[in-house]
Amino acid sequence: MNLSLRLLSAALLLSAAPAFAQTPAPAPAQKPVIVSGVVPDEASRAAILARARELYGPERVVDQLGVGKLAAPPNWTQQVVKLMQPELKQVSQGELKVRGSVVELNGQVGSQALVASIPASLQGQLANPSYQLRAGLRVDSPGQAQLDAALANRIVEFEPARDQLTATGTQVLDQLLPLLKQFDGRRFEVVGHTDSDGAREANMALSKARAEAVKRYLVERGIPAASIVTDGAGPDRPVADNGSAAGKARNRRIEFRVLA
Repeated sequence: MNLSLRLLSAALLLSAAPAFAQTPAPAPAQKPVIVSGVVPDEASRAAILARARELYGPERVVDQLGVGKLAAPPNWTQQVVKLMQPELKQVSQGELKVRGSVVELNGQVGSQALVASIPASLQGQLANPSYQLRAGLRVDSPGQAQLDAALANRIVEFEPARDQLTATGTQVLDQLLPLLKQFDGRRFEVVGHTDSDGAREANMALSKARAEAVKRYLVERGIPAASIVTDGAGPDRPVADNGSAAGKARNRRIEFRVLA
């Protein structure tokens, strides 16, 4: 499974690398696991990184994890490490988020049985009854693999810091239209993402505006508006290291998710 692992203010987020990358997608075994954000102390940082490398392999883990003065629940690090179980590899397009003592698990799985079994397995790792697990797993939607393959090497480009599509961006959407029209009667989500430059609030607004711009373009070309939902994730779900220009380029992207 291709996951990004983020920890923000004593919070853990595992999020699968989106279907729509800005550079050619590597082979599944080589996709990165990004560990980023801030944890309470150096011991927590070392333990989480060690577990990520053990689970996914050291060559896949990208370290963006920092240390800050944070208030965390007792034994928080131990609980986080316990949640990093092999079952998570069965979740695609997924997120595992731990904020304080609240755990949220979302993403796609290959069968209805896994919708229940994976959260149950993680719940069994939470020895502290004060931790709450909220699961939102769904069965992998037919057609997602087609979208992934169609978009793996393509970029929906926008003008810098704007929600205006470039000529290259519209060309990619035009090439995608025949596939989207095959989803007649089904819904899909368009999610905008940004790199980490600038204020988070501004990036959240920009990512949402770009997703809306894609929706308008598709609707004008015959895709029913009711079949498209939009969201903006801003800089919160990186698929590459924001410390490099190449990584930032990969993080500035549009993601398509088949919903039903």
